[in-house]
Amino acid sequence: MKQLTRAEEEIMQILWDIRKGFVKDIIARMPNPKPAYNTVSTIVRILEKKGFVGFTAYGKAHEYYPLIDKKEYSSFFLKTFLGNYFHGSFKQMVSFFARDNDLNVNDVEELLRHVKEDLSQENNDQDDGQD
Repeated sequence: MKQLTRAEEEIMQILWDIRKGFVKDIIARMPNPKPAYNTVSTIVRILEKKGFVGFTAYGKAHEYYPLIDKKEYSSFFLKTFLGNYFHGSFKQMVSFFARDNDLNVNDVEELLRHVKEDLSQENNDQDDGQD
């Protein structure tokens, strides 16, 4: 999997939200000033060549949809980010953000409680699905 450019990621975020759409649908969800139709169309075709987007043809019109889900790309991106900036260490990244955002011990403990709750809920959800 390749890392997306900022423009490609913006379009993928929209496609992940709307699940499928034509270029005009993508443009409608973009902030002002809106990019040109040809610009968005070109980026979508690049995403198609990279294997991120598929399409259904209706004559000359193409309806696009994501081939890579958001969670899969997020995981890839985070692993790449960790490798490039923190030598693959999640602990180094968390420590960096804690220092950079002036988090105190109580803030970190609260974050840890949230993570534990999320993991516990995820484990419960997985256990419920195995009946």
